[in-house]
Amino acid sequence: MAKTGPADEFGRRERQIMDIVHRFGSASVAEVRGALPDPPTYSSVRSMLGLLEQKGYLAHEARGLRYVYRATVSRAVARRSALRHLVRTFFDGSAPEAAASLLELSDTKLSPGDAARLAKLIDKARSEGR
Repeated sequence: MAKTGPADEFGRRERQIMDIVHRFGSASVAEVRGALPDPPTYSSVRSMLGLLEQKGYLAHEARGLRYVYRATVSRAVARRSALRHLVRTFFDGSAPEAAASLLELSDTKLSPGDAARLAKLIDKARSEGR
C-alpha cells in the first residue's frame, strides 16, 4: 500500500535512504549501504529498508538472490519532509528565515523567471493569510 501523506516521521537515516533510492531509481541493500555516509551494518540497512517498506514508502522486487527497492512516494514528498526537518532544526520553524538564508547565499543566482515565481508564491501566501 503506497503512502500518500507527508513523510514527517522520517528519521535522519530514513531520509538518507529515501534520497539514495530516489537518486538511483531502485537500489539493493548493498547499493544503499555503499551510498550512506558512515554506513551501519548490512543487516541494519536491510532492517531500515524493511521498516520503510512496512510504512509504505518503499516496495521491493526479487532480482535473483537479492531484493531491489524502489520508492512508492514521490521525491517531492521526501523533499518536503527533509525541508520541514531542516526548517525546524536550524530556523526555529520559520520558513521565511530559511528562504531568506537561501537567497542570501553568495552563489545564489536568481533569474527573472525565478524571481517572478517567488513573487507569485509570496502573493499567494499573503492572500491565504499565511
